[in-house]
Amino acid sequence: MDASNHPASQPDRGRVLRAFNASLAFVFLLLVVFVSQPTLDVGALAVSPRDFGQWLGLLAAPLLHGSAEHLAANAGAILILGTLAGAVYPRATLRALPLLWLGSGLGAWLLGEAGSRHLGASGLTHGLMFMIAVLGLRRRDRASIAAGMIGFLFYGGMLLTVLPHEPGISWQSHLGGGLAGVLAGLLWWRADPLPPRQRYSWEDEEEEAMTLAARDAGELEPVAPREVPVLWQRPQPPSRGVVLRFTPRPRPGPPEE
Repeated sequence: MDASNHPASQPDRGRVLRAFNASLAFVFLLLVVFVSQPTLDVGALAVSPRDFGQWLGLLAAPLLHGSAEHLAANAGAILILGTLAGAVYPRATLRALPLLWLGSGLGAWLLGEAGSRHLGASGLTHGLMFMIAVLGLRRRDRASIAAGMIGFLFYGGMLLTVLPHEPGISWQSHLGGGLAGVLAGLLWWRADPLPPRQRYSWEDEEEEAMTLAARDAGELEPVAPREVPVLWQRPQPPSRGVVLRFTPRPRPGPPEE
């Protein structure tokens, strides 16, 4: 059977296209912000650890990038991971995005060094990667397992970049986004319905063969003794003796005088 002609393939193709377009639109937004950064006060819009006067960085920092290479790396991850998450888990992704966004900023705000500045969408990409991995392990349907394997194939190294490994890299925002992704996967793994399982002809043939084998095995097995019909009843033997009632004789009275 050609899967491209199957009716269920049309909605799936539409979901993939919508998820890709949304991810591409966000990448375009990042590009516009990056071009506009020379006119912006980047220091005031970045995350400043434990600075209670700069909460705006929690919202604006994922839109900022330090270099074109930084932007290109995050843009590729957003296109791949955003398309995977949006195509397989559209409802869970919409619910998780605010959590991933704030989680990456809170990780940098709580764990970053005083006086440092944290920016970039890498915390968001780590959140998407960890959410896809947790949803694949939690749901275990074909689409979820495939999405988890594709995500791990391209960005499995994110499991290590949540720890300190290179100076100048905000592992704190990676860790915050990753933890938010794990939490999102545990909270909303049932937000999207499980896809209908496609049944193949060879499964029907295998089930029919197992049914015939079970029936044949039941016919060759001897029947239980209590289920065997009784064709002849053994007659009861006649009684060998008769019990007679004994009446005692009257005793003679005393002689008369």
